[in-house]
Amino acid sequence: MSPETKKETILVVDDIPATLKILRRRLELRQYTVVTALSVEEALSAMEANSVDLVLTDYRIPKVDGLDLVRFIRENRRDIEVIMMTGYPSIEGAVEAINTGASEYLAKPFTDKELFSAIERALKKVYSRRLKKKELLHTPHTPQGLIGESGVMKKVFRAVMKAATSAETVLVTGESGTGKEMVARAIHYNSARSQSSFVPVNCGGIPENLLESELFGHVKGAFTGAGETRAGFFQTAEGGTIFLDEISETSINMQVKLLRVLQDKEVCMVGSSRGRKIDARIISSTNQDLQYLIKKGLFREDLFFRLNVINVELPPLRERGDDILLLAHYFTGKFSKEMEKNPLEFTDKALKALKTYHWPGNVRELQNLIKRLMVMTEGNLIDINDLPSLMRFSVPRTPDLNRTLTEVETDYIRSVLVSVGGNKSKAAKILGIARATLREKLCNHKISAGSEAE
Repeated sequence: MSPETKKETILVVDDIPATLKILRRRLELRQYTVVTALSVEEALSAMEANSVDLVLTDYRIPKVDGLDLVRFIRENRRDIEVIMMTGYPSIEGAVEAINTGASEYLAKPFTDKELFSAIERALKKVYSRRLKKKELLHTPHTPQGLIGESGVMKKVFRAVMKAATSAETVLVTGESGTGKEMVARAIHYNSARSQSSFVPVNCGGIPENLLESELFGHVKGAFTGAGETRAGFFQTAEGGTIFLDEISETSINMQVKLLRVLQDKEVCMVGSSRGRKIDARIISSTNQDLQYLIKKGLFREDLFFRLNVINVELPPLRERGDDILLLAHYFTGKFSKEMEKNPLEFTDKALKALKTYHWPGNVRELQNLIKRLMVMTEGNLIDINDLPSLMRFSVPRTPDLNRTLTEVETDYIRSVLVSVGGNKSKAAKILGIARATLREKLCNHKISAGSEAE
């Protein structure tokens, strides 16, 4: 959008008809479309009837003044910029106008140069905001259901598409809430198996004594309550994909049985002595460090190698840059349709808070936040005060360059600990240091962890 490709519409508000006439003539000579109003009431009607880009309003207007108009526009029409004019200029008036939301402040009488320079600056803000919104709402062509434009996510997309062309097992790793099941679904639905079933299994959500029956099925009479023969998840996924979510939650005994399935391509139903051939691709996921669990004797190394033929590692949300804003706008659009409400709009401060927050719960936490804001917030404009306190406090302040390196490090460690609820293991991972090193720094800097969570 530019003056050459669009005749911008400017609404001029002043209670003096002669002033409106002069300003209309000056603006129309520059090819702007001009709408005029003698009062704030007329201005509101004009904004309803016209697609207005910029409002040029007098400060002192009878009954309802120009500041009230600015407040209305900032609260309800954030796509419009405002220039305040006044014949009674003062520093206090200028500060109040800018703090209320005006882009520019013009003291009457003003020259053409002053007027059009102010208009150009204000319209640049309009163009920039609309372009940014368009970019954020634009969803690029990505694998099934995945959203992101950051470099780290483009790397994930490439890995997903390569994995989709293969029949090998895939291990998806990443923190809780990063979207591991979405990646598994993307691999399945971009593969030659897309017309067959995708069967997700939460390994940590099924009691150990039932997991074998749920995965492999059972024959009638195999155990008390087995009144009929029933197929398991592996048989249900025949010709398709079975997704073993949180594979690290399985016992060593179950890991032995899964290893046999991977080696022999067959399952043995509980209560049966005969194996059944299966054709199901296996994708598994974990938010744990399997190499660490192997050293602890909690996960079989041979099973790890079988599962980890192809690895897709999902980055945490805090490392995805503007993807945070892209996802926020995606979720507000999604939930606004589901709830039949207007989409949320975010102030610049709120967007900054979203982008600088640490997101220990990753994409799932962001999704839940947007849903909560849709339900609980009056109106659709989200400001910094509408966000949870942890997010508000995460907005970085202007750095104090007189502080020592130790003071800066102390504050940062404390902030990270707060963001993860005092969990020292998570904090150490975020800080990129060993847990023992973190304990040493907590002691040296006299920092309370706030929690003994491991």
